[in-house]
Amino acid sequence: MTDENSLKLHLIGRSGFGASESIIECVDSLSYEDLVENLIGPKPSNHIPDDILFRDQVDLHSSRSGIPAYWAYRMLSTDNLFLEKIALFWHGIFATGNSKLNNLRSVLNQVDMFREYGLGRFDDLLLHLSQDPAMLVWLDNQDNHSGSINENYGREILELFSMGVGNYTETDIKECARAFTGWTLGNSEYMSLMSQKDSIWPYGRIVWHHRFDSNDHDYGEKQFLNEIGNFDGSDVVEIICQQKATAEFISRHLYNFFVADEVPVPQWNVTGPRDPDAIQVLVNAYFEFDHDIKSVIRVLFNSDFFKNAVKKKVKSPAELVIGTLRLSGQYSDENKISSSIFSDIAEAGFMGQSLTNPPSVEGWHTGEEWITSGSLVDRVNFASKHLADMDNDGVKLIVDRVIEKTNMGINDIYDLINICSREIGLYQVSDETKNAILDGVDNNQQENSFANMSEQKKQNLILDVVKLASSSKEYQLC
Repeated sequence: MTDENSLKLHLIGRSGFGASESIIECVDSLSYEDLVENLIGPKPSNHIPDDILFRDQVDLHSSRSGIPAYWAYRMLSTDNLFLEKIALFWHGIFATGNSKLNNLRSVLNQVDMFREYGLGRFDDLLLHLSQDPAMLVWLDNQDNHSGSINENYGREILELFSMGVGNYTETDIKECARAFTGWTLGNSEYMSLMSQKDSIWPYGRIVWHHRFDSNDHDYGEKQFLNEIGNFDGSDVVEIICQQKATAEFISRHLYNFFVADEVPVPQWNVTGPRDPDAIQVLVNAYFEFDHDIKSVIRVLFNSDFFKNAVKKKVKSPAELVIGTLRLSGQYSDENKISSSIFSDIAEAGFMGQSLTNPPSVEGWHTGEEWITSGSLVDRVNFASKHLADMDNDGVKLIVDRVIEKTNMGINDIYDLINICSREIGLYQVSDETKNAILDGVDNNQQENSFANMSEQKKQNLILDVVKLASSSKEYQLC
């Protein structure tokens, strides 16, 4: 592939859930800059409709256990992968989990909110987060009362959601909590009782909604981040979003998610960014474009530091699972709905990332922390299992494409390895990996000319190479 196509594959993979050479052929006429606009611009999702899913998988409708699978169906069938990637990005920062809520539909509603506001002004997103019922319960703001504050949300909105440790005082936390008093749940006593019970099947549990209780709000004067006034939560959000520390914090999150792995967030106050110049570029864009997240990401995708960051990130479990299943084509349309999605998306949890159930308010630690001896085995087994199964339409397509290309002539087994690798999105494979794949291929297959093999032997050889390539170090990276 040309350098331009390599960059396009890199861009498509990072803005979605992996890519392959077949996708590059579909965007061959677009320049890199036009492709950025195509990927981040508004477009219909065209995912499998809810009524089709609910008809075949009632547990998705009841919301008792199926929300991760429901979200997986959308990620696997959508035409707007970037929107799902953004929802996943914010889910990892504003980590909210069913382990405490016991109300999966409220978590799903939060994910919908990320889709709606996650590419607009950060101010609007943070305001809606502060009103989100799942977050209110997750961080106990329904227990935050005038004259008896609960500092939980006031602390976390500063520490983990916007500014980072070291950029505010304990007084700021208290004043922030005061500003959010009265931001609570509507009819909370009744809703708390009913949310623990399943309503008439299959509609599932009643979900919470936000209400502002003016009788429980602290209307007194507050001093917050060197500003003085009769602030409420919306005022606090506006002040937060004007801070340079907020721009730096969000920029570093964007860099960590889309460009290259950083150290875990708790270390950020003592460990500087991996690329300070890149962070400054994003900070400048944050203020230039009035805190608009999509505009900052546009700058990021067109930057040299993004283009030079090939294979500098470890795929998260969700990225690896969704990317693999999109390649395999197992759930790509409404004719492929299957209960196996429940076990397949559960594999991401075994690898360390249970969607809608983060380990804490801190979210997941990323990068090399995704890789342990146990999770690596799970990752390798999952990819090789799904990408070497000829019952999967996507795998059949890969095999057919490889045979078509190899029938035009290949010199040796290394050419075949290169072709197979590109079909699963690996466009930079080391000689060490190629030799390891070669060692894993049956010697009898290597000794025969590919052109003279039977179709069955060609297929078997291609599947072996794809299976081994999906087990490589390069497949763990993006």
